[in-house]
Amino acid sequence: MTSGPDGGGDAAVGNGSTTGSPDPPGTAHGGRLDVVVLAGGTGRRLGGASKPNVVARGARLLDHVLAGLSGLTDLAEPASGAEPTGRSAPEKRSPAVATVATVGRVVVVAPAEVALPAGILRALEDPPLGGPVAGIAAGLARLAELSGSSGSPGSPGRAAPAAHAARAAAPAELTAVVTCDAPESGRALPALVAAARSAQDADGACALDGDHVQYLLGVYRTAALTQCVAPGGAALRDISVRRALGGLSVVHVDLGELRSAARDLDTWEDVRAWDRH
Repeated sequence: MTSGPDGGGDAAVGNGSTTGSPDPPGTAHGGRLDVVVLAGGTGRRLGGASKPNVVARGARLLDHVLAGLSGLTDLAEPASGAEPTGRSAPEKRSPAVATVATVGRVVVVAPAEVALPAGILRALEDPPLGGPVAGIAAGLARLAELSGSSGSPGSPGRAAPAAHAARAAAPAELTAVVTCDAPESGRALPALVAAARSAQDADGACALDGDHVQYLLGVYRTAALTQCVAPGGAALRDISVRRALGGLSVVHVDLGELRSAARDLDTWEDVRAWDRH
């Protein structure tokens, strides 16, 4: 395992998974799931290595995450082995056809040194290293900027100009939050989307790993998430994820057989163990 090549990535429109004419700006798009991928930080537990550029199983950790997202074409049905649970869990059932969602725009919160594939948007909190909550706010601000919606959270960060079509895209009703160090996280999104859509009175759904609520592997109603990370339009910084998102009413989804989707690779030992299997 080595650190992959550094390089700048151009922001572009979506990831190729949405087609057709864009909705009018400001109209919430219920059939699309936008995704914020957190890929910043100092990599302290990796000796200062750029975590998204760490290579395992032949690809960067970030590329594993993006490949998992690009492989999701229909998020209507929950993944086998995942079970809604917790205080606000809905009755288990398959969503109706109207709840079909596809992955829409993907924004990676990362510095310019992290190369991004074509079609992936970039954002970064300003100043950098404000913590994951500030990163979520920067990603949401980037998506809101492209949607032409008002009251976008905080600074849109350091993002390259996007094409006109992206600017016209409507904001998604739901936004997923994942991290670059959980390379299998995409496998959990069908179950999380199904749980979030089934519980109409909830603010979203997030993975439950044992007794630990994984707020950074979740699907949230975009408006509720925005209000938590940027109350009144001011992005929060240097605050714990649990403190910022703990007030949300979320469905806890026990991933069961899909528990590896929540596996974080925080250390070189973690990376080597995942690389071997």
